[in-house]
This record gives sequence, C-alpha cells and structure tokens, in this order.
Amino acid sequence: MTEDYIDPQVYDLYDEYCHTQMTRREFLNRSSALAVISGSALAMAEALLPRYAKAQMVSFTDERIKATYVTYDSPGGSSGKMRGYLVKPAGDGPFPTVLVIHENRGLNPYIEDVARRLAVEGFLALAPDGLYPAGGYPGNDDDGKVMQAALDPDKLFTDMLNSANYLKSHELSTGKLGATGFCYGGGVVNKLAVVMGSELNAGVPFYGRAPKTEDVVKIQAPMMIQYAKDDPRVNATQEDYRKALEAGNKNFVMHTYEGTRHGFHNNSTPRYNEEQAKRAWDRTISFFKENLL
Repeated sequence: MTEDYIDPQVYDLYDEYCHTQMTRREFLNRSSALAVISGSALAMAEALLPRYAKAQMVSFTDERIKATYVTYDSPGGSSGKMRGYLVKPAGDGPFPTVLVIHENRGLNPYIEDVARRLAVEGFLALAPDGLYPAGGYPGNDDDGKVMQAALDPDKLFTDMLNSANYLKSHELSTGKLGATGFCYGGGVVNKLAVVMGSELNAGVPFYGRAPKTEDVVKIQAPMMIQYAKDDPRVNATQEDYRKALEAGNKNFVMHTYEGTRHGFHNNSTPRYNEEQAKRAWDRTISFFKENLL
C-alpha cells in the first residue's frame, strides 16, 4: 500500500498516535471506525506502522563504514551516562562530525541507518539513545514512545547536549560539528543551535519545534530548516521562526517540500516521499559539506 491509497483521516490519526500517549490498539480501533472513500481504514492504519527491515539503505556490514555502540559520561542528564551508535567512515580520519537525533521513541533502526548514510558521505556520525538511562530502545516504537515521555525533558536535552560535546571532542573529530534530527530531534537541533552558539557549526532540523522567538538571537550556526507541506502542528510556528531569523540577520535557509506530510524522510512507512526525501537529503549533505569540511 502506498501513500496514494491512504485516506487523510488515517494520516491525521496516525500523527496523533505518534505524538500522544495513544496506544497502538487504540490507534487501530479508532482507525477501523473511520469511514473512508475506498478500501479499509484499518488496513491503511496497519500500513502506516513502520517496517524497519525493508527500510535499510546502508548495511551495518558495509565496507565503507565501521559501526559500534559507545558509552560516555553525561553529567546532569537522566542517569549520568549515555550510549550512542557511532559510525565512522573507512580511513583514519579525522572526520567532520554530525549528531543524529531521534524522534520521540528512542534510537530505532531508521535513525541508525541515517547515521550510516552520513558516514558513507565522510562524516563521523553519532546517534545517541535518549532511552539508554531507562534501559535503552526497547525494540519497538510503542514502548519507546511511552518510555521517552516518562523522562524529564530537561535532563533528556542535557543528554543530547552532552552527546554533541562528546562527538565534537572525539579523537577522530576535526572539531567541526553538525546536527540533524527528526520530529522531536528536529526541535532538539533548534535548541542546540540556541544553547551551543558558535560551538555548533551547522544545523539541519527536519520538521522540528522552533525555539522560543526571543532565543533565536543566540543562534550562530548556519541553519537549513526542513518542513513538510502538510504539517500544521509544526508549521504553526514556521513564519515566526523565519521572521526572527531574518530580524537577527542569521545565516539560514528554509525549505518546504510539496506533497509531503510530517515524517516524509522516514522510509519505513508510507509517509515516506521518495522524491522529496532524496531532495531534502541531498541538500542536507551538501549543506554539511559546505559548512563542515
């Protein structure tokens, strides 16, 4: 089943399911009660659930990279320790670095694959698992969503900030740091840009919450801000963010991708828009190479 066959009502319910405490059972039950023009709303809902095994673009055994899990200190975070998925390109380095920040459900296989995609392009990539202090990503997004919601958000952000600092100072790092993230992770990239100032060298948030307007003046990193066209919850703050960046004479570009919904870069569900995801990703890689190399 492709995006063309999924009723907008089901998409809207899926977005609610992803960003609230709605359980999978409730999502499927509510979907089955929807009246759609053609087909089964329940089948449409089931098709939207992630299929990670089919979404892998770069294998963890790819000879162009080396992937491993690392643990490191995280003072002031959820537990004082963090774990992440570190992927280095082939070669001795040093390499420019990119932090990859997950959605609101922990370090799932899609995010690990994004880290591998960056390493193939020559970046030392780290994807931290915000759920590590609570036992780590549980192997499914439903439990992961509940676990992440239970964490103290300030301590979780501290864990991400410590992850950025760990990566920037890594022995294989050139000292240049970029950050990208998706949904929750996109919001974290925006906040990192505020908090880190010149210590962040480039940020590419995908459909993430904008920072407070009064904090935008603190951003010093070049920013490429990616939006889905049909994403009212996130896009509600887009224009205020743009105006604040312009008022502060910041180095930024915003892209809104036609025909897309929230999550269009995630190729594990039919929300994925192959053409626009490739366009957004090519722009992301070019932006990092321009600012980090």
